[in-house]
Amino acid sequence: MRPALPEYADKAINEFIRQKVEESSAAGVVIGLSGGIDSAVTAKLCCDAIGADKVLCLFLPTKLTPKQDSNDVEELCERFGMDLEVVPIDVVVEAFAKLLPDASDRRLKGNLMARCRMAVLMHHAKLMNRIVMGTSNKSELLVGYFTKFGDGGADFMPIGDLYKTQVRQLGELIGVPERIVAKVPTAGLWKGQTDEGELGLSYEDLDEILYGFELNLPEEEIAKRTGLDLAQIDRVWRMHRESVHKRKMPLVPKLGVRTVGLDWRE
Repeated sequence: MRPALPEYADKAINEFIRQKVEESSAAGVVIGLSGGIDSAVTAKLCCDAIGADKVLCLFLPTKLTPKQDSNDVEELCERFGMDLEVVPIDVVVEAFAKLLPDASDRRLKGNLMARCRMAVLMHHAKLMNRIVMGTSNKSELLVGYFTKFGDGGADFMPIGDLYKTQVRQLGELIGVPERIVAKVPTAGLWKGQTDEGELGLSYEDLDEILYGFELNLPEEEIAKRTGLDLAQIDRVWRMHRESVHKRKMPLVPKLGVRTVGLDWRE
């Protein structure tokens, strides 16, 4: 029951990117390149859509960032002709950590890292009259596996309707290096951290469950089709339900005829 990659995915996303850059009157895009599959695919799609000369990649490492990620980022930018700037963020993260309570907690500090990166990306975008292309995929968005106003803070999300397993398929299709496609997903927020370790299941299993939700299948039917445990399926549903606020613009109470974030259609 795994979601297949639509054959038109790359063409549709490329057109989306072109349209959003044009309607924003932007000179190009800014992308936070991490060395992982999601940002690599997003960057390559932007190159194909608007040209590598209009794509600025920012690599924003900390002392925890593996050297291999740095090597992969450099190789990717060289291969596809994208501009690359490296901005270490340790000094900013540590400055915030001194001001805030319990900032030594690794999850809280991880959120700080993500929000510091967002600030750097938005700064460069404003400076250069560009827009920030986010790199979150559908799997992460649907369970809230991202930092609100951190990696979730972007102008547009080109791969936001592709599950993680679909992003891998697309990466292979558009020529992202195999080393990056096969890399273990991690946000690099603390030593030994991996996405699947935090989520408690593989992306393959997660995507099957989420795809079942997308098809409006009952949990019992998802369990029957996937062979996965009902308790695990229910846990994913709770993650989805509890993270609704992360996928929406902050709601305001309705007073007027049409209300921003509720029924003001744009």
